[in-house]
Amino acid sequence: MDPATVTAEAPHVFHCPLRWSDMDTAGHVHNVQHLRYLEEARIDMLCVLAPKRGVSTLAAGMVVAQLDIEYLRPLAYRPDPVRVESRVMRVGNSSFDLAHDIVDGEAHYAHATSTIVAFDVAAGRSRPLTGDERAVLTGLGDQPT
Repeated sequence: MDPATVTAEAPHVFHCPLRWSDMDTAGHVHNVQHLRYLEEARIDMLCVLAPKRGVSTLAAGMVVAQLDIEYLRPLAYRPDPVRVESRVMRVGNSSFDLAHDIVDGEAHYAHATSTIVAFDVAAGRSRPLTGDERAVLTGLGDQPT
């Protein structure tokens, strides 16, 4: 995603606090912590926002099948949270793709994409997304699916 398209109009915004323990020896947020910030935003989207929109089934049985991240600039500790802006980019039969951007004002720290698969834990395999799940996910996107 072009950094110019990262705006306050993202379908989902999560304000993630930085912790002193997130720092590496260079005084920047360690690269692994960026992935944790994405995880916190994804959990907020699927476990908090989706149930508010009438779908609680996205809160369980979702697995990350793929995650790619591009680190754009170092993120230094400060007391203010960073914004994790998220949007659904694609909704398939049993999976969906997310795009995430870690930003703060004009600074763009990281861009990531992930593929999430709906999973039937009891059966041990993927499952189709329901119509309600697809509708909520589509509503969290900024592109037609």
